[in-house]
Amino acid sequence: MKTLIGPFAQALPMDNLPLKGALDDAQLGIVEQAGVLTENGRILQTGTFEELKAGADKIEEIDSPMVLLPGFLDAHTHICFAGSRSQDYAMRVAGKPYLEIAKAGGGIQSTVDKTRCASLEELAAGVSDRALRHLLHGVTTAEVKSGYGLSLEDELKMLRAVRLAGSRSGLDLVPTCLAAHTRPKDFKGNNSVYLDFVVRKILPKVKSENLAGRVDIFTEETAFTVEESRKYLLKARELGFRLTVHGDQFTAGGSTLAAEIGADSVDHLENSGEEEIVRLADSDTVAVALPGASLGLGMDYAPARRLLDAGACVAIASDWNPGSAPMGHLLLQASVLGAAQKLSAAETLAGLTYRAAFALRLDDRGVLASGKLADMQAYPCSDFREILYQQGMLLPERVWKRGFRVK
Repeated sequence: MKTLIGPFAQALPMDNLPLKGALDDAQLGIVEQAGVLTENGRILQTGTFEELKAGADKIEEIDSPMVLLPGFLDAHTHICFAGSRSQDYAMRVAGKPYLEIAKAGGGIQSTVDKTRCASLEELAAGVSDRALRHLLHGVTTAEVKSGYGLSLEDELKMLRAVRLAGSRSGLDLVPTCLAAHTRPKDFKGNNSVYLDFVVRKILPKVKSENLAGRVDIFTEETAFTVEESRKYLLKARELGFRLTVHGDQFTAGGSTLAAEIGADSVDHLENSGEEEIVRLADSDTVAVALPGASLGLGMDYAPARRLLDAGACVAIASDWNPGSAPMGHLLLQASVLGAAQKLSAAETLAGLTYRAAFALRLDDRGVLASGKLADMQAYPCSDFREILYQQGMLLPERVWKRGFRVK
């Protein structure tokens, strides 16, 4: 059955826009008094409501002014975890250094300990709860990483929990294996031995159970070096995984590696310099800014403005995690990043929609165009500029996933 949804005061299809580089709001191609014709979870056509009426079998009428956008994609999250790190946060804002927090029982290892103790069902319930909040905020696809298990049993448990939550959630979850988050304190051996263990023992099981098609690594002085990361990622690619990198959060190097090996994305980039920016602009590796981590840690933001001006593809993600980015409010974070980095509304919205879809190499969503998934959200306003202006306080009044209204 062909269903026409509308009329909307405005619709922003986000279609036919460049994948890389700066954007101006005048490029948005706004449709006034718009409608979207859908069938079997996909978009047939976007246009004016009156023009589309003749082809509809059913009309889902919008009786108040709303602005329609594609559903957001959050291309970097860690929403599979157990426990809280509120004690870490209190110590951090009081000026305690990371090592002191870790010695006091905090840091990533505390989340690892709690996640290992949690059952599969407990982890899946946590993912489902966080995914539902995302969905109600207009996020219709979210990437989810492992990385708080750091053992064969517990990494598989995390990814199985993501799969279980995905079967229950209203939004699509894209799993990523981050067994190379850090070397666990109870592992007997150095970084190279641990990464070899992940390649020989964990990744083949992840592949055989089809638990994830993507692999990530934290490339940083406190985690894994550039050379260690290169060897690991190339081996993961040989096993058939797509690649992404945590890079340039505290020191540069990860982004250059990501561009060199053709990773789908490199995420963080708070310490990327001009050389790194140029390398990313010359590649198809998406630069994913994570403003939630900057807010949580009191750090500078990724240089999104300079990346766009250089010609890079920039996406924006939440990094929702229990340690550095516990907020998880993607629209708020993106709005604040846009204000700080002087991003146009078009650039910010592109970073949450079709450019985020490209970071995950998903070509069936992120725009309101024929053949794409009917993943959509509508905000109670008449002017799209209100959405970012209210910095996350204006939430979508309606959300559709594959054409089905979920809010």
